[in-house]
Amino acid sequence: MNDTAHLNALLRRVLSGMRPPESLTVSEWAEKHRRLSSETAAEPGRWRNTRTPYLREPMDAFTDPKVQRVIMVAASQVGKSEFINNAIGYIIDQDPGSILFVHPTTIDAKDYSKLRIAPMVRDCPTLCTKIAAPKSRDSGNTVLQKTYPGGILTLCGSTEAHALASKPIRYVFGDERDRWAKSAGTEGDPWKLAMARQTTFYNAKAVEVSTPTVKGASPIADSYNEGTMERWKSQCPHCGEYHEITWEDIRYEYEETEVNHQRVFKVTEVFCVCPGCACVSDELTMKRQPAKWEADNPVAYENGVRSFWLNAFVSQWKSWESIVMDFLQAQGDSRKMQVVYNTVFGKLWENRGDLEDEEGMLARREEYPAELPDGVLLLTCGIDTQDDRLEYEVVGYGHFNESWGIEKGVIMGRPDAEETWAALDDVLDKVYRFADGMGLKISMSFMDEGGHFTQEVRSRCRERIGKKLFCVKGIFGQDRPYTCPPKQMKIVVGGAHVGSCWQYQIGVDAGKQRIMDNLRVKKPGSRYCHFPKRDDYGAGYFAGLLSEHLVYDEKSTRHPWKWEKIPGHERNEALDCRNYANAAFKALPKDMDAIHRRLQAARERLAKGSAPGEISAAPTAAPAPRSRVKKTPRMEEW
Repeated sequence: MNDTAHLNALLRRVLSGMRPPESLTVSEWAEKHRRLSSETAAEPGRWRNTRTPYLREPMDAFTDPKVQRVIMVAASQVGKSEFINNAIGYIIDQDPGSILFVHPTTIDAKDYSKLRIAPMVRDCPTLCTKIAAPKSRDSGNTVLQKTYPGGILTLCGSTEAHALASKPIRYVFGDERDRWAKSAGTEGDPWKLAMARQTTFYNAKAVEVSTPTVKGASPIADSYNEGTMERWKSQCPHCGEYHEITWEDIRYEYEETEVNHQRVFKVTEVFCVCPGCACVSDELTMKRQPAKWEADNPVAYENGVRSFWLNAFVSQWKSWESIVMDFLQAQGDSRKMQVVYNTVFGKLWENRGDLEDEEGMLARREEYPAELPDGVLLLTCGIDTQDDRLEYEVVGYGHFNESWGIEKGVIMGRPDAEETWAALDDVLDKVYRFADGMGLKISMSFMDEGGHFTQEVRSRCRERIGKKLFCVKGIFGQDRPYTCPPKQMKIVVGGAHVGSCWQYQIGVDAGKQRIMDNLRVKKPGSRYCHFPKRDDYGAGYFAGLLSEHLVYDEKSTRHPWKWEKIPGHERNEALDCRNYANAAFKALPKDMDAIHRRLQAARERLAKGSAPGEISAAPTAAPAPRSRVKKTPRMEEW
């Protein structure tokens, strides 16, 4: 009986592959047969095209005999993965053929198979009868390969050249194209390798889907431009014109409060303004309005290529209020803002270089009433090591990472000379004063150990552990954390191990991005950078602070974004010094509220006629020691 049942099941599978397909488009098939799984869908159950009307055209383009390629550029939470799933389900059930489904990595492919494909097959009656259970004998169902009558579904990563360059394939799908490797091993563009396997099929189909990434380096954007270039446009209820809802059309009101010294936002109103008639509409109205795809390049249809671009403003699962919140919370952080642009606005991110130039930064300098302006609670120092000098910057910090440039200086002398270190001691021991006479000393200093004097710097930092002077090593790479716990490093003199010191490793790329993000803040307060109107903060300083910018290197797969010097800005010591000072502030254990209370208490004692007392990482009344060697702490150029 078991053998008979097994034979009958086998015959049913074979005969199902011979059955002619129903006269259905992908969207019709999905509405008739697709069941959304509870673990992958916010609304499990029968598929309804009315929930995602913008997916109907892309899905039906797949079954259009004139169309060979379908490209979709889409934000998150609009259902782009379900577009792929419905097309794959349609193929397996109605028009079988072999499928190659390429993901950025093999891990991504396995996750997609387990979390998307497997539940879809399990919950769709027409699919589960065609793909055997993975635990059955000779099922042909593995994580990366699933067989069905008339074809086989193969999932792989974009680096797997052997999977991309062998065997004919009728259907090719590419998910998150902008995250693919630039080359499959040494064999070239993964997408071209995959599509090359379709040459023997007159009825081949290729589908590319991705969230957009960076302008000028987005393969999915390039593919989109080869197609019909269609945008989803909603009808204005006032003028009747159709237009795409974009971030530029959104207007909002919000309230901002401070909770535990963190900014908290509350969106009170969101609406959009029609770019045609300037009339105002709310979210519910616009999401219920008639909408349609409009092509900017309709002639591409004759070449068999349809392309679609979609943002999250039309999503049924992403409210406009949440989009505004995403934007507000990402302000001041380029990496967070890029995520919002790519995954919500559905826009390419462009490193717009919207920083002010040296002239603009000079104009924003301000007169300090004393060495330390009100608001400063803590000082750190960043020191850059050169063969013939030390450059340093003392930076003050207040609540919410607001910062003040306090002193930028140069100490002439080799890093192995006693006089050079005596001059640096003057800086580390100095008391910087407020207008009322209260003073602060530097709480922590980070000194670059790179160059030709590594062991000398390590040895001198060990001698100054009481001054909290630590050597640092810069580590490049976008994935490196800004600061890490310190490590003990050997000090070697004349080939002999003479001791050890503490070394901090800092992610210099993350630090530079933080500096540039902070410089973009225009209003004094959280993260704003103040600079004094003095010679040490002149044109030379700002030329060094703004000496580098991010560039995109297409040849690098692991770290494509790199900081490079801007032509004509070869001196970057000011940028490095500020980076080290910021890292010291981040690494320093601190309670800014407690420091503020101690400073206030010391000021109250001073007002009563008492001498201000010393407190840790805050006020001290000790006089600044006299310089022992000549140094140039306020030098615009040298």
